[in-house]
Amino acid sequence: MFEVLCYGDSNTWGTNPAIIGRFSRDERWPGVLQKALGDNYHIIEEGLGGRTTVWDDPIEGYKNGKEYLIPCLATHAPLDLVIILLGTNDLKKRFSVSAQDIASGAGVLVDTVNKSGSGRNSKAPKVLLLVPPPLGKLTDLSEMFEGGQEKSRRLSEHFKNIAKIYGCGLFDTSTVIKSSDIDGIHFEKESHITLGEAVAKKVKTILN
Repeated sequence: MFEVLCYGDSNTWGTNPAIIGRFSRDERWPGVLQKALGDNYHIIEEGLGGRTTVWDDPIEGYKNGKEYLIPCLATHAPLDLVIILLGTNDLKKRFSVSAQDIASGAGVLVDTVNKSGSGRNSKAPKVLLLVPPPLGKLTDLSEMFEGGQEKSRRLSEHFKNIAKIYGCGLFDTSTVIKSSDIDGIHFEKESHITLGEAVAKKVKTILN
């Protein structure tokens, strides 16, 4: 059985932009991924609302993706593949970082996995880096993400460079989904389904 870790933020956790709540396991993209891949794969969901790539959040706290990644990898080892979908929360105005720095933060996470020895026989698992889609129409979160829309449109080019540097797989989610215009940040159910099915195709290519 292949062990696959999905490491992300509220969009991996499954926040429903229409209500205060969470999509069911079968509706959020890691669950869709599990169904599409079948019983030979075990999908591990590690989504946390507000998680960043490498930044300490002075308001929400405990959101630094780098700090939790190392014990997370050790907890779930041995792993065959780590899928990383982070960067959206880095767009918050409070962090004041560029699109290039956000991609570099994702690169730190890829490098951490590469050096972790959390794969089979203490080797590194493979990595699939997902590019977050650009922000949609911002509503209640417009002040928090002020200036983020423009930066989010530049993430794809910088993530491509990071994937080349660290030799990992890459998938630009904006080729199949978009962020909801309900809040500009989260994915609607249809996007979760589309993303899970698209990622399944990438996973099969990487692990088979």
